[in-house]
Amino acid sequence: MGNARWVALQALGRVNADDGYSNLVLDQALKKANLDSRDSALASALFYGVLEHRITLDWVISQHSKKPIHQISLPVLDCLRLGIYQLVYMDKIPQSAAVNESVKLTRLSKREQASGFVNGVLRSFLRTGCDLKLPNAIEEPFLNASIRYSCPEWLIRMWNKAYGRENTLQLLVALEGRPPLTARINPLRGTDKQLLEIWESEGVKAKAVTGVCHAVRLEETGSVDRLPGFQRGEFHIQDLASQLCCYALSPQPGERVIDVCSAPGGKAFTLAQMMKNQGELLAFDLYEAKVRLIEQGAKRLGLSIIRAAVRDAREEAKGLPKAQRVLCDAPCSGLGILRRKPEIRYKNSNTLDSLPDLQYLILCKSSELVEENGILIYSTCTLNPKENGKIADRFLSGHPEFAPYPLRLPQGIAKNAWEPDHQITLMPHIHGTDGFFISAFQRLR
Repeated sequence: MGNARWVALQALGRVNADDGYSNLVLDQALKKANLDSRDSALASALFYGVLEHRITLDWVISQHSKKPIHQISLPVLDCLRLGIYQLVYMDKIPQSAAVNESVKLTRLSKREQASGFVNGVLRSFLRTGCDLKLPNAIEEPFLNASIRYSCPEWLIRMWNKAYGRENTLQLLVALEGRPPLTARINPLRGTDKQLLEIWESEGVKAKAVTGVCHAVRLEETGSVDRLPGFQRGEFHIQDLASQLCCYALSPQPGERVIDVCSAPGGKAFTLAQMMKNQGELLAFDLYEAKVRLIEQGAKRLGLSIIRAAVRDAREEAKGLPKAQRVLCDAPCSGLGILRRKPEIRYKNSNTLDSLPDLQYLILCKSSELVEENGILIYSTCTLNPKENGKIADRFLSGHPEFAPYPLRLPQGIAKNAWEPDHQITLMPHIHGTDGFFISAFQRLR
């Protein structure tokens, strides 16, 4: 038990110090620690739990600490966060263990002088019956929601303005907890029925997504690369939103398709499969290491039409042939994938300011690659109108050679009343996907 908490504490420290991606940091920490499955599960639950609920946890600490939050060293603060997370959210852990193990962590992290402080704060919280004492929901609705759902107040205000109060509340609820795991079965390597039967015989919980060909929900899989069929290239992991983005582009066998910001390659893989591995798919990324990931994935899945290369999407399209279909899945703030990368919610809102101009530049450069009558898709994995609909509108107003192109999506995918036919914002609580934006354009003759 102590080892799991120590691993979680160290991983939290690395996310704080190095601004690292939570999934990569935790994977590295678990491999290094070599914990058994039970302790690995506990370490993961503690790590993600503290990241997801940090605003709530810090609110509790501020209510019971005589020392202001900003004056508490990060290792000690994480010891407190771990303790309070267990007291509030983990019913199966005895309260005494939550307190005592958190105090032990101060010694393991060489902050023994803070052990009394940690013990005092946690026991003060215990004496209240672990009451969060949230701000008044009527007098301070945004602050109340911020602390209840551990989401920054500026982000809740932005969503409330963009999507309305009811959508925002449902979105906040949907963003709690771990996200669904969705795979796309590779039709070039077998049928859905064959792989689903194999998974069922192995005790893997899998269910086909209604209306979306080859999309499957997975549960309790353990390590994905050990699932039957993975090494044989019979499927790849891809959220339903990204699969729907590929359906919107709808490439045909024999066409030329360009994916301008491709890594790690999931959309390129799905597009190549939709093309029946016939034609040409150029997949680009800015970094060589990420290009290698695309190449490795394409090889595993048997997708020979994918040609991956390094390219800066901001540059002129010199020497590149025009394509019938171009996908511009632009770099973004990632506000639609908070369940997968909870650390994103704590970034300063000012970091978003420069993104729209970058996204617009990449979209403009990508449009140069589209041939006459060709289709251009602009997409992001964020929920921010400035990075989504406003970019799409700005592009159309500045590019009369393009027209809105009505989105082609599977039946059952609900459209939002506030959006035109060529745009859709996918929402976790409405569509069962990551938060995602898709817009489509067609180059005129």
